[in-house]
Amino acid sequence: MLQIIVRLICMVIIWLGIILIFDARILTKRFFGFGDQNEGSSGLKILGFIITIISAIVMLAF
Repeated sequence: MLQIIVRLICMVIIWLGIILIFDARILTKRFFGFGDQNEGSSGLKILGFIITIISAIVMLAF
């Protein structure tokens, strides 16, 4: 039972990471000016990639 719950939570976190990767430009338009938009979008993409990889490793460990 715990294994199923951990896998479901990891899948949700993986989807959040994928959303950060693909919608980084849209998300940074809301929060940053034009000068910071490029740095912010690349930072969100990197963060989304790291979150996705870590969650996938945790999911495969269980």
